[in-house]
Amino acid sequence: MARIRGVEASEAGLFTRFFYWMTRRKIGRVIFPVKVFAHQPRLLRAVGHMEMGEAALRTLEPNLKALAGIKAAVLVGCPF
Repeated sequence: MARIRGVEASEAGLFTRFFYWMTRRKIGRVIFPVKVFAHQPRLLRAVGHMEMGEAALRTLEPNLKALAGIKAAVLVGCPF
């Protein structure tokens, strides 16, 4: 059993219920981590932005994505 109880849709605000709807539409159900993130709406919004950014990366051409990874490695000084 989890230590933190998730926020149910009946207890949630308008933004959280919208986020639950989007999650149900994308995944098919509201997963537990999203319910835990809902305790802090700013955290839930940040997770949403991260997920949208990750989805946008999937639309990028693979060779351009690899080139961006190489450039990032050069900028931070990665020897690999």
